[in-house]
Amino acid sequence: MIRRAVSLALTLALATPLAVSAADYSVQAGSTLGFTSNFQGSSFDGHFNKWTAAISYDPAKLASSKFDVTVDLATAKTGDNDRDSALPGPDFFNVAKYPQAHFVTTAFHQQGNQVIADGTLTLRGVTRPVSLSVVFKPQGSGATLDVTGTVKRLDFGVGGGQYADTSVIGADVKITAHLVLAAK
Repeated sequence: MIRRAVSLALTLALATPLAVSAADYSVQAGSTLGFTSNFQGSSFDGHFNKWTAAISYDPAKLASSKFDVTVDLATAKTGDNDRDSALPGPDFFNVAKYPQAHFVTTAFHQQGNQVIADGTLTLRGVTRPVSLSVVFKPQGSGATLDVTGTVKRLDFGVGGGQYADTSVIGADVKITAHLVLAAK
């Protein structure tokens, strides 16, 4: 009896690492990655046309979940020609030197009814911690994943120098993503 219990415990212990993996998803058409800020007191929205995301997520297995997102900063669009031509330049994203931003999670945790993805964002060569709220909704063999958070642009040197005045360009930039996911 004891041998059988030890054998069962050993089998479960060896199988557990395989069972704790989060599900891998591919990002589908209809997914968006956007941002909101303000200029001279007026809010504006923007989005990135080109980005990739590796998503491994299961709300019951947060310890093995992971997001890894790379953004092509030159594809930022806000609908305003002046702003759209300034964003890739040296005063803002400086895409000639830093063409991409990169976010990768370091941990997930439950905060009340909400899941928080903690990670690091690298933008303009600066890496800082960023936390994002996560809403995951399974749908058939896929899911939707909505992510929101706020970054302080000056922490990354975005809009520094003559554009550092936060009464002209807001200090906070809200990040939003809506991902349509298919199970791999």
